[in-house]
Amino acid sequence: MQLSEPQVAPLSTAMHTEAWPVVGHEAVIHALARDLAAQRLRHAYLFTGPAAIGKHTLAIAFAQAIQCEAPGAPCGHCRTCQLIAQQRHPGVHVLLPEVSGKIIKTAKIRIETVRDLIRQFALKPMEGARRVALLVDFENANAESANALLKTLEEPPGAGILIVTAASPEALLPTIVSRCEHVALRLLPVAQVQAALQERWQAPAAQAELLAQLSGGRLGWAVEMLQDGAALERRTQHLDTLQTLRSANRRERFNYAESMREDRDTVVEALGLWLTWWRDALLLVHGSRAAITNLDRAAELRTSAAKLDPNSAMRFVEQLLGTLQALNQNANLRLALEALLLQLP
Repeated sequence: MQLSEPQVAPLSTAMHTEAWPVVGHEAVIHALARDLAAQRLRHAYLFTGPAAIGKHTLAIAFAQAIQCEAPGAPCGHCRTCQLIAQQRHPGVHVLLPEVSGKIIKTAKIRIETVRDLIRQFALKPMEGARRVALLVDFENANAESANALLKTLEEPPGAGILIVTAASPEALLPTIVSRCEHVALRLLPVAQVQAALQERWQAPAAQAELLAQLSGGRLGWAVEMLQDGAALERRTQHLDTLQTLRSANRRERFNYAESMREDRDTVVEALGLWLTWWRDALLLVHGSRAAITNLDRAAELRTSAAKLDPNSAMRFVEQLLGTLQALNQNANLRLALEALLLQLP
């Protein structure tokens, strides 16, 4: 069974969702609250959606709602809610991927950590009526770890609830997906992201508008950018570099590729930002009424769009997407970047 975000009927007065510390995803929160109020919780839930969309935040809030004993749970203020937020509650176990590697960073979920969590999960709750286990970004689990989880899903302990998060259901074993209540989260409206940045994080209006557009509906990404001043500076540098490379000769482009050959994370970040610039340029080339993402570079984009050949631009976007995919599969960084830059219009 799958929950997306359809229209839902009004909640009964016994259910409260205002206290959930989550922006957006109202229909999903209502459905989870309805299950909780009716005491018909499933033994396993799968939250899917793009990175920084709110899967982890929603999972923590759901765990608080399950364990909190205050009226209108989750209250967010009691000892239980505070301990869960700090990942210190004895009845809520959180398993995060382990990140390793200096040049090529890899996230993994090891079989040992999964087995340890399963052992704890099977025990009688020490505090609270249930045990809750949260497995974050489980697409990073290997086959052995995935099969260990599958066995628990097939024979779940009576007082336990599993919450799994992943980028997409396709990234997991079909047998895992079929044994979970699938909750698919959607990107938030840009206007909602902008309002949240201003109201909850006190972002200036202009900055909130820009970050909301850049986020594409991923509030977590926008908040991270807001709180990391260097991130916006890096964005400016990457987009400035793109313009420099567009007018550079082959040697200068290859020199750039050589200088970046041991900095995969920075290259992936740069290419992702380049992709937003080229998307905006193509929108302008074709006279689309869709809003551009890089509002602060509108004049530059209009000037460039007037000179662009649409077919060349589209071919480069396709190669850019292919390069990002290749880098995620550990392709040679310098060679991949050189091949891409040779096609840069």
